[in-house]
Amino acid sequence: MSVLRIETGPDGVALVLYDVPGEAVNTLRHGFQEEFEAAFGRLGEDSAVKAILLASAKPDSFVAGADIEMLSRIKTAAEASALARGGQQAMRRLEEAGKRKPVVAAIHGAALGGGLELALACTYRIASDDRRTQLGQPEVQLGLIPGAGGTQRLPHLIGIAQALDLILTGKSVRAQKARKLGLVDEVVPKAILLEVARRRARELAAGELRIERGKVELKLPKLLRSEVLQQIALEDNPVGRKILFQQARKALLEKTRGHYPAPERALEAIRIGTEKGPEEGYRAEANFFGELVVSDVSRRLVEIFFATQALKKDTGVDDPSARPRKVEKVAMLGAGLMGAGIAYVTADAGIAVRLKDKDDAALGRGLKQIAGILDERARRKRLSPREREEKLALITVTTDYSGIRNADVVVEAVFEDLSTKHAVVREVEREAPNAIFASNTSSIPIGLIAEVASRPQNVVGMHFFSPVHKMPLLEVIRGRSTGAEAVATVVALGKRIGKTVIVVNDGPGFYTSRILAPYVNEAAFMFNDGAAVENIDRALVDFGFPVGPMQLLDEVGIDVGSKVAHIMHEAFGARLAPPAGFEKLVESGRLGRKSKKGFYLYGESKEKEVDRTVYELTAQGQRRNSPTTGEIAERCVLQMVNEAAHCLGEGILRSARDGDVGAVFGLGWPPFRGGPFRYADSLGAAQVVERLRRYQEKFGVRFMPAPKLVQLAGSGGKFHQADVVKTR
Repeated sequence: MSVLRIETGPDGVALVLYDVPGEAVNTLRHGFQEEFEAAFGRLGEDSAVKAILLASAKPDSFVAGADIEMLSRIKTAAEASALARGGQQAMRRLEEAGKRKPVVAAIHGAALGGGLELALACTYRIASDDRRTQLGQPEVQLGLIPGAGGTQRLPHLIGIAQALDLILTGKSVRAQKARKLGLVDEVVPKAILLEVARRRARELAAGELRIERGKVELKLPKLLRSEVLQQIALEDNPVGRKILFQQARKALLEKTRGHYPAPERALEAIRIGTEKGPEEGYRAEANFFGELVVSDVSRRLVEIFFATQALKKDTGVDDPSARPRKVEKVAMLGAGLMGAGIAYVTADAGIAVRLKDKDDAALGRGLKQIAGILDERARRKRLSPREREEKLALITVTTDYSGIRNADVVVEAVFEDLSTKHAVVREVEREAPNAIFASNTSSIPIGLIAEVASRPQNVVGMHFFSPVHKMPLLEVIRGRSTGAEAVATVVALGKRIGKTVIVVNDGPGFYTSRILAPYVNEAAFMFNDGAAVENIDRALVDFGFPVGPMQLLDEVGIDVGSKVAHIMHEAFGARLAPPAGFEKLVESGRLGRKSKKGFYLYGESKEKEVDRTVYELTAQGQRRNSPTTGEIAERCVLQMVNEAAHCLGEGILRSARDGDVGAVFGLGWPPFRGGPFRYADSLGAAQVVERLRRYQEKFGVRFMPAPKLVQLAGSGGKFHQADVVKTR
């Protein structure tokens, strides 16, 4: 199946259109190398062709990278390395063609991964100024490295430091930033992209245009910045480069703790190419690529990628006749941290928002928070001043219910108290009787909130995570009476505002709060029994979580954690009973960061320091006797895995897929471990049950294995063996 269409015009410019048949976006698929080599070989020999223009036939996609499904089917490192060498050869053929006849890339839409490598092999690059145009090498996000020459061409084009910043982080940049970096030569409006690109191709062929690429202003990645390193790197000498690579490796290990090999391999491929020449660099790149494609880390990251792609197509309901309502206006009740965050992401998606709170002071604080986020984006050049004003103008405020009647969806983020939420339900039904009412509760069952509703089919949960503009997950909760239309509407709304959406069934804590509770509980039990705060947190960070459970409690609020713990205890009995004595923390005013006193000190110093006086509130006092790092991590993680299995077995979760996505994107579960269900599968259910029972003998009922785990242990099955998405 051909992916190239070639049209040679009377001006001698051959337009090569990349177009994968039947797909919305272009990817590099199996066999593209052979077609590229043959096509550019012919064009290079064709005397009628004076220049070549490479573009995409897709409306909003250049090339989004390699076909991930193709990579997931690869069984051996040798097979993957051979694929990389084929890609490198195709790009070299394109590069060689450009030495005889100029090849101009006209880039509109995503030029990512292999798509950017394709553009890098061209003589000249022009990008559209459209916000959909993004350039980057995101391979490390899937546990991979660029495999078609990116680790060699990118440093040569924009310098080592800038290449490290793009490749090691996997971030993408918009066209204007790409121009500043030297990644593209020109940025023009989309409407004239092909016209200008064709003109540049003719000018290059006629010798009327000379490519002059100045030295890019060096700005090291954040993790490498220092005046000394800047000076060393600016000297552009072997000693400076050696120190740069050493410092980069050290910073990487501090950040990844050795869990993610891809950035290290990318760094090594760049170093080899710099020190030993491109041939050795290409060889290292292909070998490392092959090794990584079949690694466990990449497999887990690719599985998460496929899960999120599947969720983009998931309506959240079984009924094919259920259609989401059209949402043009959202009302937001509560302008606090969560309410303002939800209002921001909604307006950012171009949806009008009516923000309500009790007084002007509360509204002012909410608007200040929203303006601060917009200002930061504008400062980083990710938003123009005009775009900032347009987004802010979409938010209007009120201290009463004026303007709420026209809302299609009303989201509440008021105090986490059932009677308060009941009052809000009644008020909203009176003012906007046909609106869908969505609660941002993190723990109160939607069925309880809907008890006072005259239209319970319109009541649904929308559990956002803090900070709303950064956390990617939205947990939609379907109550017993929630209608399919309400679920479909808020799922569609969630996707529209850029969230990864999972739908769960109702119950105390739903899914994410419920599996977090025993995880934090176990850390608290160990703290009470003598474990040091820093040892607990270090063990879980070493496991792969971004922060440990004690720091997490400080951030969320120890009072909030205590309240959720009691809700879980009330709902599930002794199995989720919190440790004794935690009330003392709240009573003593230790609420965490917000009270500047918790497990850690929060003063002027930026250094994180444990508040040793917190130990005086435990029976052990200052005498700390911590379990091993391995035991600390295992006890906390097994609690989360076990509770996730309970949620799946009870029908709270629709699938193991959703459970893994929810834990990774909502709770910071280490992506390289794939989620609690993938992790359990990697250990084997029998092994998980054996470990739980060992701890049950020592610590009691809280470690009793979930029936679903026991069932799989008996059958030798896996959570993902036959994962089926289902609803109640």
